[in-house]
Amino acid sequence: MAEECVPGTSGEPVVAAVVGAGAAGLSLAHWLARGGGPGTPAVALIEPAAADGAGAPRTWCWWEPPGGPYDAVVHRSWEQVRVYGRDGSRYDIALGCLRYKMLRSADLAALVARDVADTPGLRRITGAVTAIRDGRGAAELDVDTPRGALRLHADWVFDSRPSRLLPDARTTLFQHFRGWFVRSEAPAFDPSAAVLMDFRVPQPQRGAAFGYLLPLSEHEALVEYTGFSRAPLTGRQYDAALTHYTGQVLGLGTPHTGFEVTGTEQGVIPMTDARFERRVGERVFRIGTSGGATRPSTGYTFATIQRQSRAVADALLAGREPLPPRPHRARHLAMDAALLRALDTGRVGGAAFFEQLFGRNPAGRLLRFLDGCSSLREEIAVGLLSPVLPMALSCLELPLRRRRPVGGRDPDRGAAPRR
Repeated sequence: MAEECVPGTSGEPVVAAVVGAGAAGLSLAHWLARGGGPGTPAVALIEPAAADGAGAPRTWCWWEPPGGPYDAVVHRSWEQVRVYGRDGSRYDIALGCLRYKMLRSADLAALVARDVADTPGLRRITGAVTAIRDGRGAAELDVDTPRGALRLHADWVFDSRPSRLLPDARTTLFQHFRGWFVRSEAPAFDPSAAVLMDFRVPQPQRGAAFGYLLPLSEHEALVEYTGFSRAPLTGRQYDAALTHYTGQVLGLGTPHTGFEVTGTEQGVIPMTDARFERRVGERVFRIGTSGGATRPSTGYTFATIQRQSRAVADALLAGREPLPPRPHRARHLAMDAALLRALDTGRVGGAAFFEQLFGRNPAGRLLRFLDGCSSLREEIAVGLLSPVLPMALSCLELPLRRRRPVGGRDPDRGAAPRR
């Protein structure tokens, strides 16, 4: 992304300052450019120097109909997704009018670079925000740029940076993963279907572990090992798990013999029933994962970010207060809290739960449920096809549990890790 000139006058005002250039920050900038055109208010996208593709590659996936706002830069899409059970049973899910889409971080950054060039009110500042001071009439930001210190005044601030500490919670797990971009010598992948969960890997006593596979062609794919647990693995453990999955489950051979690793990606996503604050000041909001956009039970985030970003952009362009909407319905958060508790206690096995979820529910109902758009009737139907007694017990005991700092002592399980 080509750098915009940094304003030379300290205290220059903008209508909105977007802090951070991950999925949430870039998406909000894109929706503002898409909705505003020449009339877009003055907006500054403030990002660290390594945010525009220079760092490790990231991918975001979601499902929606063809013709979406990112289709021009979507790297790959699939009309079908697939789940493998522990015994090798296969569940194929035809998406119908939807597509499962894959977007690379560098491609989203390039799209927003074009937005910056084409939208007079939108500019990019490379630098680190060192302080945000809230105020009644405006917020003030200190930015450390390569050209020196800069001070901005903004009517509104949208902070998408990850929080250093998670809020207090009753249950906190992490979805953690490492992925290899691989190229095989022989045709090895079915490009017609993305594999959302492959449980043909060793399962932990609590939580879940699975493979995730996005086939880019018959010879290329992103292959990931993912865990739901209280703590991430070490780098050596991820590589051992990926070596097992690619060699023993997928039959690709070994790195440097049967296939080549051309790149990696890695991440940790909180799965927690913590309460995330969207508003942290008179003029300051949190967006993205730090604003609660991540679905606690699945880790899905990108589609929620788009709904939030579009709503915020619409409010800004209309001159209304741009409070980000609640990312998830209260009843969905309640269901997710019960599932997290059931997984953490071991009452419900993660592999068995998700196998039943994909194997027993019609595709349309399942996709709406996972995306947070299902009706109450559909959610009752999903619940009745799940492990009813363990889930009910977990639900009943939640009001009796105190919210505790992540990393504090849990009387049931001892010490919990800090992210």
